[in-house]
Amino acid sequence: MATQPLSGKSALVTGGARRIGREIALTLARAGADVAITYLKSQADASETAGEIASLGCRALAVEADVRSEASVRAAIHAVMAIFGRLDLLVNNAAVFQSAPLESISLEAWDRVFETNARGPFLVAREALAHLRAAEGRIVNIGSLGGLHAWAGHAHYCASKAALHMLTQAMAKAFAPQVSVNCVAPGWIELEQPAAAEAGARFAARTPMRRNGTAEDVAQAVLFFATGPKFVTGQILAVDGGLGLV
Repeated sequence: MATQPLSGKSALVTGGARRIGREIALTLARAGADVAITYLKSQADASETAGEIASLGCRALAVEADVRSEASVRAAIHAVMAIFGRLDLLVNNAAVFQSAPLESISLEAWDRVFETNARGPFLVAREALAHLRAAEGRIVNIGSLGGLHAWAGHAHYCASKAALHMLTQAMAKAFAPQVSVNCVAPGWIELEQPAAAEAGARFAARTPMRRNGTAEDVAQAVLFFATGPKFVTGQILAVDGGLGLV
């Protein structure tokens, strides 16, 4: 069907239980894909999201997985293949966001952010690669505007996302021609967090589009890379309303 360009295909969204990951998973399901999501601690949210995917008429799977762990990632990919039998799309969404003055970042905090934000996508992509190649599939990494522009209070986060952006381009060269690899880099995204309302208002005032982004904005960008020309690969797409131009 023209309205379901992913019909007959399957996708895996890491960190897909809540927030942006949840919207990505639901958007892919609305496009016709069977969708598996991973979660680390949000089991109740994952079950709810999987139920919503199933209500759209697609097969759904929620898998507990720690993207920092080679064994856990390997088991998750095995579980997805056991149910779906194929993998056409991987969305590396699972991430850690932290704020801290650069001079006070502990080694433990630095490593924790990099383990999830950079090592995680590497591990998941590596373990999924054979299946993605067999399906001539696609990978979409979720980067950040912080990986393109330095934020003094988020040095470890920015550095990890910059690493993911470079990893995207390295993957695009290494996995071609069977697999295309691209990256969506969101700016400030509204996630119904009251504590961030004041900062959100400041960012919206600075953004040329005069609003902050939404999870749906990010999900639609992922859908573009999932369904658009496969000849597009190695690209970093900022979804920021022009904030990065300021």
